Amino acid sequence: MINEISAEMKESINKTIDAFKKQLASIRTGRAHPSLIESVKIDYYGTPTPVGQVANITIADARTLVVKPWEKGMAKVVEKAILEANLGLMASLDGDIVRVPVPALTEERRKEFSKHAKSRAEEAKLAIRHARRDANELLKAATKDGEITEDEEKRALKSIQDSTDAAVAQIDDLCQKKEHEIMTV
Repeated sequence: MINEISAEMKESINKTIDAFKKQLASIRTGRAHPSLIESVKIDYYGTPTPVGQVANITIADARTLVVKPWEKGMAKVVEKAILEANLGLMASLDGDIVRVPVPALTEERRKEFSKHAKSRAEEAKLAIRHARRDANELLKAATKDGEITEDEEKRALKSIQDSTDAAVAQIDDLCQKKEHEIMTV
């Protein structure tokens, strides 16, 4: 019973951390990286589809992304989607490919992206705390129903708290690294 609750909570925490890492990857740092535009949605035969699923996204140099759609005629659609995604990026059509120069960030924009990273970190920590709360409630219910003893409950609650603390520390560390990356010119 305790192992199931603990495993379920750890799985939830791992999913939260993975989602947070993906969110951080999509925050601009002034350098070109495919994750900046991978998730931009285009209209692909009536279905909103991420650019990463209809094109190759490569890095031409430190400040330029190149998007090569797999189908002819999709370049114009990709260019329009990137422009409309409001990412502060200007895409330009170059034959069958789309070039996306990544401009250097201003100090104000860096601070804005840093705040964005912090707010994503807070959301992730909140999700982790919700997982802890759910696990704690299940343990208390199991104790009340007589499935586990109070001593087992106390040990399990401590273990859950330790897992929560470790996950929150990991989120803080990831956020701090991203902030440093954003603020480094």
